[in-house]
Amino acid sequence: MCGIVGYVGKEEAAPFLLDGLSKLEYRGYDSAGIATIDGTKLVVEKCVGRLAALKEKIDGHVPKGTIGIGHTRWATHGRPADNNAHPHTDGAGRFAVVHNGIIENYLPLKEGLLKKGHEFKSETDSEVVVHLLADVYDGDFEAAVHRVLTMIEGSYSLVFLSKDHPDRLICAKKDNPLVIGLGNGENFIASDIPAIISRTRRTYILNDGEIAVVHRDGVDVCNFAGERIDKKVFEVNWNAEAAEKGGYEHFMLKEIHEQPKAVRDTMSQRIAKDGKSVVFDELKWDKDFLDSIDKISIVACGTAYHAGLVGKTYIEKLVRIPVEIDVASEFRYKDPIIDDKTLTVVVSQSGETSDTLAALKEAKRRGAKTVAITNVVGSSIAREADRVIYTWAGPEIAVASTKAYTTQLVAFFMLALYMAEIEGTQPSERIAELIAALQKLPDDVSRTFEDVEPIKTFATKYGFNEDAFFIGRSLDYNVAMEGSLKLKEISYIHAEAYAAGELKHGTLALIVKGVPVIALATQKSVYEKTLGNIKEVKARDAVVIGIAAADDTELAKYVDHVIKVPATDELLIPILAVIPLQLLAYYAAVTRGCDVDKPRNLAKSVTVE
Repeated sequence: MCGIVGYVGKEEAAPFLLDGLSKLEYRGYDSAGIATIDGTKLVVEKCVGRLAALKEKIDGHVPKGTIGIGHTRWATHGRPADNNAHPHTDGAGRFAVVHNGIIENYLPLKEGLLKKGHEFKSETDSEVVVHLLADVYDGDFEAAVHRVLTMIEGSYSLVFLSKDHPDRLICAKKDNPLVIGLGNGENFIASDIPAIISRTRRTYILNDGEIAVVHRDGVDVCNFAGERIDKKVFEVNWNAEAAEKGGYEHFMLKEIHEQPKAVRDTMSQRIAKDGKSVVFDELKWDKDFLDSIDKISIVACGTAYHAGLVGKTYIEKLVRIPVEIDVASEFRYKDPIIDDKTLTVVVSQSGETSDTLAALKEAKRRGAKTVAITNVVGSSIAREADRVIYTWAGPEIAVASTKAYTTQLVAFFMLALYMAEIEGTQPSERIAELIAALQKLPDDVSRTFEDVEPIKTFATKYGFNEDAFFIGRSLDYNVAMEGSLKLKEISYIHAEAYAAGELKHGTLALIVKGVPVIALATQKSVYEKTLGNIKEVKARDAVVIGIAAADDTELAKYVDHVIKVPATDELLIPILAVIPLQLLAYYAAVTRGCDVDKPRNLAKSVTVE
């Protein structure tokens, strides 16, 4: 995944390009570059490393010109290096292109171009695109771009710049996100809204198979067949400050502390005024619809997959419909058994996760009914699914997902309650009880931040251990998996999560003196069993940090440290129990001097397989 920006207008392009790229570094930061047209000359500046390296390189001689494109890269084809950084140019320096995605047939195309005498400077698949453009160009910029798009296969968002046509940018989208910001005497292109929100709230969100010719005074959109499309303006309803750190040292810490609001916003308008039922106007399901479903399939990746594991338990316990869950990258290749009696639920914070989008399309191809849980209005997954549940978490910039996860759990819980009401699988008293607990949740989340000093102390004390283990049973095991992922992805500590009852089946061999074990014990239905497993690891001299409800008086007898979260229904407590794990991972990463918001080798939204 990479970040793309473009500008055409009356001002100097480079300042916007650099600022826009700074808002998109969460999409990749292996290298960065910009290209502008200065008079009749195409000027390209790029280098390996983060955007700061590019800014240092061009300090004192920032490229001039009122039109330009920029790119921040997450490497797929070709290692991070100056020559592999975007923008890429043709041999004559007539065209430049930036690309997010993968050109699957680049190799045969490259071989054909090499035979024609084209010389390549990079190892990337993307460079093929600009050489193809130069090869087919006959003076008509738009026609040449259309022809190139018929030749390439794969996924892409592309922006083309031509020194022969210094009044326009051309961009195209297939499977990867692209947004056009509409200004006054200027227009913008970006992979994501944070790059343009400080300049405009009026946008066009491109769909797959659309091409836009962007001038300073207008935007013309057509499909790949050349047929004109009248786009509707999408008004962004959050402000630029929402994408800034707001006084926090890192975006991740800011987003952890935004969870009370994110949870409240996700619940907003979805609980009836009498507090006794859940309302999903965006679904409008009835008993006939649910009776037509014989199973539910949840598909997601990474943190969203962990949310799906909790969602599976919510639905099965409350609705009594069997639920399967798959990692999206495996879903298409296992020949899934789904049909028109299956409801497929796909989960993605960005709504652009490539594997999840592909799984959604496969489910629809096989006749499944579909619903998406996502955070981004107008995203590819939101547009593709039959129905959408938005989480309203606000922009999430840090690579490690936090508030997206908790709001996904809230969305799943409310969905399960909604379905249970329709199907009559839970007494009305139980539903009212759970809704009352749900309404208290934002305040409960706030209370988890009242005393984080012990968590900082644990992170400082154990942050330089190279191994850590997370254990739990039932929903605690699902939360343990998310806690383990958070720790490993931002602190680089080797962390594993295990079902506590499986310790004696091999895992216990890894427990040695002094190794940190984070033990979740919030599920009353398996509490005594969990205590037994904790005793097993303590007998091997592990250091145990327990996570328990505030009313727990037993756990402290068996562990070295206890972190407590507000007591609530055991179905809802995973939403609270994960927060100390997020903070533990954060402070461990800080202790180790890691780049919290931009962990190595990772990007925010994985838009390539």
